Amino acid sequence: MQPVLYEKSGRIGTLTLNQPETRNALSLDVIHNMQQKFSDIAQDRDIAVLVIKGNGPAFCAGHNLKEFTDPSCDIHHFRRLFGDCSDMMQALHRLPQPVIAQVHGIATAAGCQLVAACDLAIAESGARFSTPGVHIGLFCSTPMVPLSRVIGRRRALEMLLSGRFVSADEAREFGLVNKVVGPDELDDATERWAAELAQYSPFTLGFGKRAFYSQIDTDEPAAYAYAQEAIAVNCLAEDAQEGIRAFLEKRKPQWKGR
Repeated sequence: MQPVLYEKSGRIGTLTLNQPETRNALSLDVIHNMQQKFSDIAQDRDIAVLVIKGNGPAFCAGHNLKEFTDPSCDIHHFRRLFGDCSDMMQALHRLPQPVIAQVHGIATAAGCQLVAACDLAIAESGARFSTPGVHIGLFCSTPMVPLSRVIGRRRALEMLLSGRFVSADEAREFGLVNKVVGPDELDDATERWAAELAQYSPFTLGFGKRAFYSQIDTDEPAAYAYAQEAIAVNCLAEDAQEGIRAFLEKRKPQWKGR
């Protein structure tokens, strides 16, 4: 069984975690498969939006704890494991395509980290989220990084220190997910959302995503300095000129992807 599946439908790519027997745990094999697929997707100019979801009863239950207890596990093993996982999570921001997490069941520990690392997230109403490392004596330090940046310090610390489950509605209130829909609506709602984004210039989506993450952690003057140069450069892009002309001429733009 392939640990990660990938398929394309029009301009939408779907990456599916495919280890239902482990609740799609992020083993090293899964992490490396995701890294390779991200590399391929980044080069595919036909794909405008990427959806990440899971097969089976859960989105992702975090790391595979069996990889934590082998007698051969030493500090080098754990540095590699968390280093490779961190590289994979950061690659999500480097992808030119917007990435939507489609969440059902549970998203715990590194699975919750994966949701936070995606650009957008939609969940079914029964989905639950947690960073429960404290329950087993292991603080969720790496999930803490994107989680705290997405939902803020107080709420992140609440999740990290208690390890409690957060409902889908609470996750939306926190800002961890954008939308909550009924379980039977999840696939269709995600597809509609992805299709809505995919109608826009892939160049502009990638340019804008890169600009967003480049300025988000800088102070306001530095962010404005970056953004004003970015939008000036963007104005000269072929798709920007086409989009402006199409708007003025009241027609649908024909994107070139540049």
